[in-house]
Amino acid sequence: MISPDDLSFMRAIVAAAETPGDSVLATIVATRGSTPRKAGSRMLVRPDGSMLGTVGGGCGEAEVLEVGLQVAQDGQPQMVRVDLTEDLLSWSPAVCGGIMEILVERIDGLELPEPIS
Repeated sequence: MISPDDLSFMRAIVAAAETPGDSVLATIVATRGSTPRKAGSRMLVRPDGSMLGTVGGGCGEAEVLEVGLQVAQDGQPQMVRVDLTEDLLSWSPAVCGGIMEILVERIDGLELPEPIS
């Protein structure tokens, strides 16, 4: 069953896709090991830098936001690898120890297909 939060997020994606303004969608497409979010998790990055949803939080999400703002400018999709296995991060108990592959793509101004009746 789709939760009200999921429905609200889907509506925000559709609104962003129908509205010019360089909105970006980040989608986790693959994970290995222990990660805070799994494949299919999404985060919408709006033109003003605000976000809706999450791809895991922390430094990895900050990196995805930075790439998202670049993708918003140049329109070129990018893959971001968030590596949570780094020894430099091992001091933190919040480190999960996995890897996430995240597709970051601009979605604004798309013409969406008509809904099936």
